[in-house]
Amino acid sequence: MDSTPSKPTSQLSLSNVGLAFGFIAFDAVLSKTLGLGIGALLVTSAVRCVVQLSLVALILQKVFDADNPWAVARRHTRMFTTVLLSNLGSTIPIAILGVRYAMSEEPFWRPTAFIPVVGILCGSIIANIVIAVDHVLRQLDENTDRIETYLAFGASRFEACRPLALAALRLALTPTISQMSVIGIIAIPGTMTGALLGGADVAQAARLQMVIMFLICGSSVLAALACTFACLSIVVDAEARVRLDKIDNRPHEVWRVRKRIVACVMDGICKAAGNGEEDESQAGPLLD
Repeated sequence: MDSTPSKPTSQLSLSNVGLAFGFIAFDAVLSKTLGLGIGALLVTSAVRCVVQLSLVALILQKVFDADNPWAVARRHTRMFTTVLLSNLGSTIPIAILGVRYAMSEEPFWRPTAFIPVVGILCGSIIANIVIAVDHVLRQLDENTDRIETYLAFGASRFEACRPLALAALRLALTPTISQMSVIGIIAIPGTMTGALLGGADVAQAARLQMVIMFLICGSSVLAALACTFACLSIVVDAEARVRLDKIDNRPHEVWRVRKRIVACVMDGICKAAGNGEEDESQAGPLLD
């Protein structure tokens, strides 16, 4: 049996979505006719579904176009250091406060509680960091003239970059906010599922999921803010210059190294094959 997933037979457009939305409109009319009082809720939920899935598609398209996790975002000088410090600075303090006070664990460094929380927070905020930094660098690259005009008229680097920084933060935090707004409606979240499988009380599992979700949201905001601030501080220097030379659009070093290794291996194989053919051609006259 072929397990390869089948491809869609036709391309869907917004008109197809609009036609499918007709069923929601029909349900809303039916609700109005029967006096169910759920028509507005149906339409609002459908609109939220369209907006949220469109944003998810926009974000995932960059991942699929890149075809590897290392090439999702542009990079800037000292990005590894800034991302590492932003990650640690936003997860460790919130994990300490959350485990100690929100989860009432004493001491807070108890491994069974502290390590899983730190792991969840670190894994959850990576997407926010990638989206924020990529948006800032892309806007700086594409709108250099506008930023430099603001700077020439006396704006500080943060005043000139404030609109794109706000847009980056909104875009970066949209997945977290959307997840928090629909959590528990579509499916039981992972933390709550794990607690239930571990034998926890349902109410306790739900409260644990709430705490974890709020910690994730707090860490995401801090991490996105820190990375955006660091990115602007590096690419727009203290002398009000946009330093595009600090933006690296090349593939990640891991993939460049892999490409060089593959090239060396292929070159060695070609040379070995060429030497073998040369030896055979030299051995031919001797045999004759």
